[in-house]
Amino acid sequence: MGSKYHAFLFPWFAFGHMTAFLHLANKLAEKGHKITLLLPKRVLKQLEPLNLFPKSIVFHILTIPSVDGLPDGAETTADIPITLEGFLASAMDRTRGQVEEAVRFGKPDLIFFDFAHWIPEVAREYGAKCVNYLTISAACVAISFVPGRSPDDCAVPPPGYPSSKVLLRGQEANILSFLSYPFGDGVTFYERIMTGLANCDVISIRTCREIEGKFCDFIEKEFQRKVLFTGPMLPEPDNIKPLENRWNHWLNRFEPGSVVYCSLGSQIILEKEEFQELCLGMELTGLPFLVAVKPPKGASTVQEALPEGFEERVKERGVVSGEWVQQPMILAHPSIGCFVSHCGFGSMWESLLSDCQIVLIPHLGEQIFNTRLMSEELEVSVEVKREETGWFSKENISGAVRSVMDKDTELGNLVRRNHAKLKESLLSSGVISGYVSKYVEALEKLV
Repeated sequence: MGSKYHAFLFPWFAFGHMTAFLHLANKLAEKGHKITLLLPKRVLKQLEPLNLFPKSIVFHILTIPSVDGLPDGAETTADIPITLEGFLASAMDRTRGQVEEAVRFGKPDLIFFDFAHWIPEVAREYGAKCVNYLTISAACVAISFVPGRSPDDCAVPPPGYPSSKVLLRGQEANILSFLSYPFGDGVTFYERIMTGLANCDVISIRTCREIEGKFCDFIEKEFQRKVLFTGPMLPEPDNIKPLENRWNHWLNRFEPGSVVYCSLGSQIILEKEEFQELCLGMELTGLPFLVAVKPPKGASTVQEALPEGFEERVKERGVVSGEWVQQPMILAHPSIGCFVSHCGFGSMWESLLSDCQIVLIPHLGEQIFNTRLMSEELEVSVEVKREETGWFSKENISGAVRSVMDKDTELGNLVRRNHAKLKESLLSSGVISGYVSKYVEALEKLV
């Protein structure tokens, strides 16, 4: 075993990123390393229970500065609509002084980051190595972030891009226009990510060679940086807290594998019409369902935005919640048979390692690449068809769910077989723990 090191982890202020970094912290702490995780104060309540090694993992609280355009008290992407995230990026950048002070006193050997593109400068100044830890898919990075290309090129595969079905189609290229948006003070989203990739010591991706090896090889070649695989980096089942009683009691009423669970992540806030169409789509399936999404635009609760008569019609078999739920524990409940997701990278891994059928409703650029990877490359899921408006009709949502939940459909059986095979190979003896061990060893050599 190599020498023990002290690592600082500084994730983007979105729950999908912060929880991914905390899972990484747990794996490093388990191997005897000391971790300092830099976070906004308001996330402690949700993240502290996930800290499995409180003696080795310390939360260092950052004060989030006020920024014109950012609502008072906003500290994470869950507090704001997606259109204001550029202001949150400015706030994160303005914590640089606090981060430098913490680094000066803490003397870390390694600093992990994702969106804070200035971390390589800080690391060099204080003699630390820095790791760009990407919580998005390698496929997304390989087509979107390539030296010498501009964001406008992302709809077309770069030279040398591996043979793949992970591509954008038609109007979807517009979804990647956000790459050119200002994201922080004087920097676009594209420049922010490219700077981090070009200046770090090592690129590290939360993925497996079995799924994305060819994309990682491409990234390694383009950036001339070693790419390290971490594996899925999800918590072990033994370390997951039990499911809240109310959800456990409710789910226990239904047959194994019969309930549809739908969640679109912490960043997506639907228009009221979209929210209602989603609810009606779930109703149309005829199956029991649990929907956990944020209240739609203009509503303070999900209840006030539900379609007329909806609650009365589905009261025996359907629940819509606007609160944060314990997603890994819900997916592990025997009654859950289908996971309808936005295909953020964390949810993608949770779905792959579950026994559920997988239906995908991507919203943002990265989610579309993940969806292509799942539905077309690996053939383990079904994507809900879009209308010309860009949204999804209740019929399309219901149709996609029924296509995988009906026991004798060809498509349902195909994705079920492929998913079971892939899950088995990932969970077979030592594969995931092997990734973690090799990863920790590679970091010990880096230090």
